[in-house]
Amino acid sequence: MSALPFLDARVPGALGAAIAAPGPALTREEAEALTASLRSALAASVDPVAEVTGLGAVASGPMLVVDRATWISANADMALTMLAEGAEVSWPVPERMRDKIEGRFNGAQLGGLLTLLSSRILGQYLPFLRTPTLVVVAPNVLKVERELGVTPADFRLWVCLHEQTHRLQFARAPWLRGHLIERVGRLLSASDDDAPRSGRPHSLIEAVTTPEQQVVLEEVTAVMSLLEGYADDMMDRVGPEVVPSVASIRRKFDQRRGRGGWTQALNKLMAMDLKLAQYRDGAVFCRAVIKEVGVAGLNRVYDAPEFLPSADDIADPHRWVARVHA
Repeated sequence: MSALPFLDARVPGALGAAIAAPGPALTREEAEALTASLRSALAASVDPVAEVTGLGAVASGPMLVVDRATWISANADMALTMLAEGAEVSWPVPERMRDKIEGRFNGAQLGGLLTLLSSRILGQYLPFLRTPTLVVVAPNVLKVERELGVTPADFRLWVCLHEQTHRLQFARAPWLRGHLIERVGRLLSASDDDAPRSGRPHSLIEAVTTPEQQVVLEEVTAVMSLLEGYADDMMDRVGPEVVPSVASIRRKFDQRRGRGGWTQALNKLMAMDLKLAQYRDGAVFCRAVIKEVGVAGLNRVYDAPEFLPSADDIADPHRWVARVHA
């Protein structure tokens, strides 16, 4: 399999802790109240997601309320674990000074990217950690709920419903983690086999992105569109009985997603525009399939890898229905 670039695993978390903005200023009492509220929302999100999705699985693993620095460290750990498992090798240990410098540079690249993202992520399910974990980023939730002017308790539960859905998706399809990691391995293998270069890659980007990998990237994008779109749809299907102001939250949140100007430019710079497209396209796919065969019919995607939608299926939901429910 592929060789991995040198990377100092200590750098991303240390860099994030040093330069990531902490978020809204809070007293100790306010911070404790926010944390307690989010923990309650995480616990309260379990049953509504199980009911509305009908996935029939029991999820496990920690559910944590974290700050931005902790989110950066967790995502750095997840990226390193996923890449190493996909390549079926251990991260190389640098011995020469130039290799140690390369490792620190690559660690700084990863840490810098995660630091930029750390102020924008409300919550996340981290399936590729050694112990899969659901996290909610407290300062970001507080910042956004203030910007939107929404009911805090409703918004906090709404955010947790989305991430709880991801947690249940991977519980319902325990093969999905390995499937996606195997695709990472294919990306790394294609990098070695097809790229017009020799020797060890010198950056993370060089290791995992070459034009020859487009087919695999499209496949992974289709799966991510499904996962994100499904969670986006289900968090609204719980209805006003669970989240009284769900319609207002969705309207304001979508307006915020669609902002132009500097926000749009920043989204494009960090490839967040691709993630927003995944939410949109995946949700359209899920709603169209549910209209034809119901939620239970859509849940066939979690039965086996061959039932996952392709990019063509995402663009034409009836094509997936015809293939899977023939």
